[in-house]
Amino acid sequence: MSLFKARELWYTYVGSGETFDQGCICVGNVNNHSSRATKIIVGSFSGELRIYDPNPSQTDASTKADDLMLEVQLDQAILQVTTGKFVSSSDAIHLAVLHPRKVAVYTVAGTAGVVEHGCQYQLNLMYSHSLQRAAFNMTQGPFGNVKGRDFLCVQSMDGVLSFFEQESFSFSRFLPGCLLPGPLRYVSRTDSFVTVSSSWNVECYRYQVLAVAQDADTKEDSQKSSSGKRVAIDWSYEIGENAIDIQVTSFPKSPQHIYILGERSVYCLKENGSLRFMKKLEYNPSCFLPYAALKENTVNLLVCTHNQTVMIYQDMILKWAAQLTTVPVAIKVARISDHDSMIITLDEEGKLYASYLGTDPTFFAPCAPESREINYEQMDREMGVVMNQIKQHSGLDILPKSLSDNQLVISVTTAGHVDRPSQATESSVKDDQPIPSVSATISLKSSSPLTSVVATVTCKPPLACSRSTINFPTTGDVRAPATSSVFFYLKEPYLVSDLSVQVSAAFSSQTGVSKVSHAAFNLPLSVCCYGTVPVKTAQHKLTIDTNKPPVGLNALFPDFIYDANSAANAIGIQMFAGPKVTILASKTSQRYRIQSDSFEGMWLVIKEFMERISRHFSKMKDFQLSFVGSVPLQELQGLISTHWQLRKNADKLKELMSDRANQFRTIQRRLLTRFKDKTPAPLQNLDTLLEGTYQQLLALADAALENDRDLLITSASLSCGVNIVNHLIKLWLNLNQEQFTILQSCLTHVINHNDEQGWEESVDAALTHLLTTCLSKSAKDQSVSQAQLKLPDDVTRLHKHITMVCDRLGKGCKLAMDGVVLPDTVMTETREQNGNGEPGPTGHQLGVIHEDSTISNMDSPREDGSRFIKKSPVAESDAVNSFDKHSRSMGLPPLISRTSNVAGEGEGEVPDLDDMNADYLSLQSND
Repeated sequence: MSLFKARELWYTYVGSGETFDQGCICVGNVNNHSSRATKIIVGSFSGELRIYDPNPSQTDASTKADDLMLEVQLDQAILQVTTGKFVSSSDAIHLAVLHPRKVAVYTVAGTAGVVEHGCQYQLNLMYSHSLQRAAFNMTQGPFGNVKGRDFLCVQSMDGVLSFFEQESFSFSRFLPGCLLPGPLRYVSRTDSFVTVSSSWNVECYRYQVLAVAQDADTKEDSQKSSSGKRVAIDWSYEIGENAIDIQVTSFPKSPQHIYILGERSVYCLKENGSLRFMKKLEYNPSCFLPYAALKENTVNLLVCTHNQTVMIYQDMILKWAAQLTTVPVAIKVARISDHDSMIITLDEEGKLYASYLGTDPTFFAPCAPESREINYEQMDREMGVVMNQIKQHSGLDILPKSLSDNQLVISVTTAGHVDRPSQATESSVKDDQPIPSVSATISLKSSSPLTSVVATVTCKPPLACSRSTINFPTTGDVRAPATSSVFFYLKEPYLVSDLSVQVSAAFSSQTGVSKVSHAAFNLPLSVCCYGTVPVKTAQHKLTIDTNKPPVGLNALFPDFIYDANSAANAIGIQMFAGPKVTILASKTSQRYRIQSDSFEGMWLVIKEFMERISRHFSKMKDFQLSFVGSVPLQELQGLISTHWQLRKNADKLKELMSDRANQFRTIQRRLLTRFKDKTPAPLQNLDTLLEGTYQQLLALADAALENDRDLLITSASLSCGVNIVNHLIKLWLNLNQEQFTILQSCLTHVINHNDEQGWEESVDAALTHLLTTCLSKSAKDQSVSQAQLKLPDDVTRLHKHITMVCDRLGKGCKLAMDGVVLPDTVMTETREQNGNGEPGPTGHQLGVIHEDSTISNMDSPREDGSRFIKKSPVAESDAVNSFDKHSRSMGLPPLISRTSNVAGEGEGEVPDLDDMNADYLSLQSND
């Protein structure tokens, strides 16, 4: 007898004069409640089915009336109950009940009551299967390793296994040499069934062997057949005693094992039938249950005895023993109310207990202290002493004033130069120069010590961080902050669209409240490019004007000087595995030209130039940047078309993969039907068709992966192009920060990839909203209906809306959040005066794309593996990229062939910029 006793949290008596056995109880969320609370389902040999939802109180462990959810009298005795996904048309949990001549599947449906009557539950029959032989027990599982469904296997008294694939009967097989049935369990990892025969041997049968075996009318015929396949045992193990129960474990921290409870022993077998351990018992067991242990590769075991005791083992070692009030025939572990791991026991007479181990909580309440009168004079004297101490220490800054209680401050320090030597060892970029890395130090400081702080570092691809997650066991105060070092590098060979890095730290305050602190910083431009020789000519040119004297580019970009003797008005910047960008400064004017053969490749250089020259003239309040020229809408529209075409190809690939997958499954079903047939028939080349379909699936998967990579590269290029256009519009129209924020929100550079909503439809909806509110010409424009947020059939509408927004902004309309519509007279004029009193831009200056102009297609991969969008006016080439080869081999439409009619920069150039290239060429000849 144990010194300890299992404490009763909740108990009830299930019926009177009824009999229960091992399979008459199960636990689960049978009513599919959103709280996922565990219910206790009990069935008796009298046919009574009861479902309990225990809600124990602290003072009374007995059951209450509302603990009984449902009580139903069924027409036959209940041998076993279990829960699972047994209905093909639903993913909900259903209840399966085994009767002597029938197996039925029910659903428990609840109807909400009114006032204080609670919910009313009903038991609805979904389907049932009649049994030709008297049933003994059943097991469930995803037979055949199906996903998201559970099947039933019923064992009869004469050793016949009947398989039911949910609503349909599959097949039945005789077990060889079976005299009396034994416990039966399904092993999911090996897709097999384990039972104990009447000869006291543990036998394992694979599901595929049972499925393809020959049907027979009797047990003798099943083993005497001269044709077809017989039921063969996969493995067997002799235990030499009768088995009470079998359990199969499948826990995260331990491998799958088979536990057999004998009359005097407990056996643990591996999946292949080899013995892991065996434990001799010194008592008569009644039931047992393995459950997960905290220690890795171990399993805890609950064993109930006929001495009214529950034994807790960790593998073979006895860890605890507690006295019970009854002799259980079944034991479960479940969550009751807010209490985890409650032990549920059911005895033969129907006494149902929810117990826990250990001791009862103390009911001792401390006495209240003696009350005394308040001495206000003494309190005043103590307050005076404390105030004097505060005044004496008021000059000392114990904590910084900026930090509040439980606040975490993140500070990041980056090196002003690249690492020497570089730590970028995992980069896939191939270039003549070594790929650099930039180190950063992250510091966390708080007003009070914090523990278990997790910091997350996020940067935009193709940049990568050495550590995306950093764990800080403790954080110091402001005098000794916790620090950690990381480094950033270029990982993939395509354009960088954003150099910003986000750092987030999650922690719990001393009061237990979860909080998150954020910080952001920018990486230096040198992480993705280096100085090089300036180029003489380029295809794309942008001119930025200032109102201050020109500054030497060597002073603005000292870290990108290629040669100490190079010209001060020209500097070259080479992207790693990418394009080359040149910055030219005019000697006779206050203008700067940025040129490159790649339009989108100029974005980071433009942004860096604007930031550095603004810092250089930061002390001058009247400093201003402006843009004089045509907004490059045609190049932007080319990037949009390429991005849209890749999204269309991705949808087409998904559709083809779905069709091929359906075809693959259909062929598999037909082959399985042929293999099950008693008289084998020719396969009629189904195996060849199966192999061909499999190869098509692999090719489609490869094409989809390459298309996704091309889409990622194009998205980065499109983000760069959108940023260029937005900033040029800001300089062109001198937008304030509020107007520029509205423009960036509508024509956004953030490109997310998901199946529900893409960039094109989101931007089109935002621009349509602008054109119908603050940029509308009349009330007629406000009645335009919004398009559905789905991938458009073409991007002509989006191109038109981008052009209309720029055209109306150039004619004097203002961006506003309140949607104020300007008078019609403002929009009816063909030319408007801008803020400087000069004529506004015409349609040609906006770079409007004409109907007969098309777009250049994606460049083939370079030798270094990088890809960039080319905007040069080239004719259609016979060479196609690797994605077109995949798509054409699969019958997909290739990427559309496109040409470009981009207007040269020679048309409409600013006259006083013509000397820039001449100055640069003369300097090169002098050198």
